[in-house]
Amino acid sequence: MRKGWSGRRIEGTLPDNQMNGIFRALDTNGDGKLSRKELKVGLKSFGLRFAGVRAKRAIRHVDANGDGMISEDEIDELTKYASKWRI
Repeated sequence: MRKGWSGRRIEGTLPDNQMNGIFRALDTNGDGKLSRKELKVGLKSFGLRFAGVRAKRAIRHVDANGDGMISEDEIDELTKYASKWRI
């Protein structure tokens, strides 16, 4: 088990502003964009199944400029899209 990981799922849903902050924190290389890999790792940490598929679909859904990444401007749309996952 990973250090600091409780293995418990989050009950209920998070407020949008909190989810936005969490998604921004997933930008591990600090380039201001979320890659598919960064998003996948983050979704796995939430305990979501099929994190790779969900990350791919999320990017396809919210990537308005077509660069294959989720930029700062697209985080709000990612939050709306991810709210159906009950995070």
